[in-house]
Amino acid sequence: MASVLIAGGSGLIGRRLSVMLTEQGHCVMLLSRKANSDAGFTTFTWHPAEGKIDHQAIRQADVIINLAGAGIADTHWTPTRKREIIDSRVQSTRLLLESIQCTGHNPRCYLSGSAIGIYGDRGEEFLDEYADSGAGFLAESCLAWEAAIREVANAGVRTVALRIGIVLSTQGGALEKMLIPARLGAGVYFGSGRQWYSWIHIDDVCRMFIHAMEQEYMTGFYNAVAPNPVRNKELVVALQRALRLPPIVLPAPTPVLRLAMGEMADVVLNSTRVTSQKISDAGFRFEHPHLSEALADLLARKL
Repeated sequence: MASVLIAGGSGLIGRRLSVMLTEQGHCVMLLSRKANSDAGFTTFTWHPAEGKIDHQAIRQADVIINLAGAGIADTHWTPTRKREIIDSRVQSTRLLLESIQCTGHNPRCYLSGSAIGIYGDRGEEFLDEYADSGAGFLAESCLAWEAAIREVANAGVRTVALRIGIVLSTQGGALEKMLIPARLGAGVYFGSGRQWYSWIHIDDVCRMFIHAMEQEYMTGFYNAVAPNPVRNKELVVALQRALRLPPIVLPAPTPVLRLAMGEMADVVLNSTRVTSQKISDAGFRFEHPHLSEALADLLARKL
């Protein structure tokens, strides 16, 4: 069993991953800006923006998982917020690398989140890990993030980064927000509703991190999405059906979204049709490859 240090453990993926690792017998530790954590795990302090970290966290870690980063859709993308989104990812990555080098303690592996936002808005194109990066702020932020991740790999640490799609969970993220209008009787789709959404069940993305931790042959970047992407409108209709409600869906027109959200509307309007073949070839097997079953499971288990 491994001692696993998680940065960003209070986030949607981090919370669930901590539970799943503990259930498998691993020792979970967290990095937090607060000295006293309510998470129930041993917690070490760090302040990436200030370049401060408790090096003891690194010394005790067999595996480091970095999920830290300012929320991409929490507030409008002002120039200040854009800088915060990028810096929170790059600074946290570099601080962890500096601590590894300072302590002389190389973990077995360094695992990191990234995002399929690196591909930008690509319409009907089917995208694998070798596809070119796209345009726009989502792609820009991911490129800076992945450049920092490569610095860890170049330092000699086995490094795996998961380009995460739309994580489905009733406890946060896109699905939690979609459930609000859906339960009132009408789902809401964005723009034309024809844009591709590459989604993944919360448990499958956590299982991917565990798989990458355990499989020593895995290195580099992998798409963390289910093998069956759907169009935005299909997702909304499937959710209505999972709730056993009439499949009534209403549009949120693109001009309205742009007026309300500005450039951040890219988060819901971009079309990103991504393949998961590479991680399947690395031996990963999905428990929830199909949307209807995944939604039913999430709603039944309140995950």
